[in-house]
Amino acid sequence: MSRLVVVSNRIAAMEGKKESAGGLAVGIMDSLKDAGGMWFGWNGKISEEDLPLEKHQQDNITFASFSLKQSEYDQYYLNFSNTVIWPAFHYRLDLVQYQREDYDGYCQVNERLAGRLQPLVEPDDILWIHDYHLLPFAAACRKLGMTNRIGFFLHIPFPTSEIFNALPPRKELLEMLCEYDLIGFQAETDRLAFIENLSLVTDVEQLDDDRFSAYGKSVTVRVYPIGVEPDSIRELAEGALPPKLAHLRDKLNGKLIISVDRLDYSKGLPERFQAFETLLENYPQHRGNIRYFQIAPTSRGDVQAYQDIRHELETEAGRINGHFSTLEWTPLFYLNQHYERSLLMKIFRHCEVGLVTPLRDGMNLVAKEYVASQDPANPGVLILSRFAGAANELTSALLVNPYDRDGVAAALDKALCMPLDERISRYKEMMDVITKNDIVHWRQTFLNDLKEVPIQESKAAKAS
Repeated sequence: MSRLVVVSNRIAAMEGKKESAGGLAVGIMDSLKDAGGMWFGWNGKISEEDLPLEKHQQDNITFASFSLKQSEYDQYYLNFSNTVIWPAFHYRLDLVQYQREDYDGYCQVNERLAGRLQPLVEPDDILWIHDYHLLPFAAACRKLGMTNRIGFFLHIPFPTSEIFNALPPRKELLEMLCEYDLIGFQAETDRLAFIENLSLVTDVEQLDDDRFSAYGKSVTVRVYPIGVEPDSIRELAEGALPPKLAHLRDKLNGKLIISVDRLDYSKGLPERFQAFETLLENYPQHRGNIRYFQIAPTSRGDVQAYQDIRHELETEAGRINGHFSTLEWTPLFYLNQHYERSLLMKIFRHCEVGLVTPLRDGMNLVAKEYVASQDPANPGVLILSRFAGAANELTSALLVNPYDRDGVAAALDKALCMPLDERISRYKEMMDVITKNDIVHWRQTFLNDLKEVPIQESKAAKAS
């Protein structure tokens, strides 16, 4: 019986409580438990020695993790993944810092990881590769003669040709992606962008609705919007707030606006702060009656662009509070720290407005988690960027353009004043979608499709 082998940049060993783990980690973990298999990824350690893989067993899952050398971390992770692919795929070419040696290092690390994985894989194992760090991984596996079915899921957006054409190794990246049997995207716009980019660099033949031939390979390209676990989120949200937070909530007269993001320029945080400022300017009736909480823990703190945005947010928060605060009221709370997911779900439930306005996002699970955490009898209102993948599903949210501070401010005013019957109606419509397209549906659909997609002809020839 074939096993499932999951490969991702970071490995998420589930040694703690399930409620502390992210939704994606839980979803992948459950799929591994169902099929039995292995999770292969970086352990977060830097070492100049060629250390053996760290392995441990939990239930019927093998965790195999590796360390990186400093040069590998710099070129593969810090530079090419996070100062080329990440900004470009989020439509920020102004932040791209391309160096050929970083791209070479990126490919070399993918090849080294494929070589370390190969001895652990059985011929009938199914490989599921995750995200932008590993675009060349299937190509590296094929070079080694691996004939396994290999699927890839991209968690971030895939850019249109106007953006992607600016990347010097665009042709090489597209050709390597065609070594996958199945590629999954968050949204139809991402799938179409991939096909458009492919057709601009090589001849593409459409074999059926979502299967294409390019570079002598056949690849199936489909959309799999990732979901959450609504039942477990509801259970977490229904629990009591910790005493200190409950006391704080009781002291805060008025309505609460909540945003939770990684500290990242793609999330539109400065634009969001400015929209909140516009709300206070244009709708003065809310002054003293609302509070906005922005939770934004630091991520990739060794990248200059992330240091810059942290400084910008600290400056903006101080300026806004300095202008509007009174002795009794502070409008904006900016918290640059991490909170456990189990606590965040409880916080979501006690906030009247969820403000999720990324400039570009593959999906944004916070939007779905906010809705799933709400009290069905008295739900809050979700304000959502139309540039997040979640906007394709959560059409009953208040959809906004995050670049339009007046429009976002108007949406905040509408959300804060929305009557109960409309809030319930919008909540029910969104929960129907979230429940239907949960994370179990996402992983089962992808893996079932991967087992059924046609095997590439070149691969079949090798196998025979």
